[in-house]
Amino acid sequence: MTDLALRRTSADRDRLLRLLQEYGVYAGVAVLIVANIAFTPHFLSAENFRTQAVQVAPVLIVALGMALAIGSEGVDLSVGSVMALSTSLVSLYLGYGVWIALITAVIGGIVVGVANGSLIAFIGVQPIVATLALMVAGRGVALVLLPQLKDIHDPGMASLGSGDVLGIPYLVLIAAALALVVAFTVRRTTFGRQLLAIGDSRLAAQLAGLPVRRVLILVYVCSGVLAAVAGVLASARLQASDPTSLGTLMELSAITAVVVGGTPLSGGRIRIGGTVAGAVLIQLLTATLIKHDLPPSWTQIAQAVVIVLAVYAARERGKR
Repeated sequence: MTDLALRRTSADRDRLLRLLQEYGVYAGVAVLIVANIAFTPHFLSAENFRTQAVQVAPVLIVALGMALAIGSEGVDLSVGSVMALSTSLVSLYLGYGVWIALITAVIGGIVVGVANGSLIAFIGVQPIVATLALMVAGRGVALVLLPQLKDIHDPGMASLGSGDVLGIPYLVLIAAALALVVAFTVRRTTFGRQLLAIGDSRLAAQLAGLPVRRVLILVYVCSGVLAAVAGVLASARLQASDPTSLGTLMELSAITAVVVGGTPLSGGRIRIGGTVAGAVLIQLLTATLIKHDLPPSWTQIAQAVVIVLAVYAARERGKR
């Protein structure tokens, strides 16, 4: 094979990998939708679309915070535990009013975020280690506060979990609004530009005089707050607080949504639109397997395969 042919083959392969990274998640969503239309009964019903949208909302909200962490060349493994902590706090403080309970849950997310960010920014602990420690500690605190499942009986929480505007559930509206806010923050604010600069090269950001420590703390505070909001919304939808299982493996789903959506694990770039599509892909994949009577363990295997493929595409493209 001549040098020209080799260069053309290499260019074609690079183009294919680039298209896979940029648009593969959208193609995956389209394929799943077409497959479900063909093989899943009642997939096109309004009730099914409402159910899928409501179920994907907490995953999307957590994934938005995870995207910020990964964009800064970090990761947040504590998001599932923050969800568990928020549901425990909601249950404990609901007697003081729904707004007090919601604010307390968000404060819990802030505290975990500050702890994560401080360990990373000031002590120099690797993000995976710092957030792993808070993942274990957060779940433990949640279980100390509320050792077992507890039903929620509150009109405000019931309205939040099942209410809608013009047929669109509150949960979906909140998730969409937060996605727009995060997208605007990343693309149009100084904080967003600083975050991406730090993810691209923390040393260069420090030499340029950027407030690296402050930005990193804010990144993990945002991730903690979004995870807490997701925990509150999940509790409202279920009308129960269950710190033993709520948020379990949520970090896997969030990382999958972010990575499949085209945000590289090496940091320096965040694709919010891709993250939204990635969350939808994970939800459709999960729902498809369940509707066809496959055990939940297959969902985890499928997510792992999707992550490997996405990381491989990004790695191969980065070599060129």
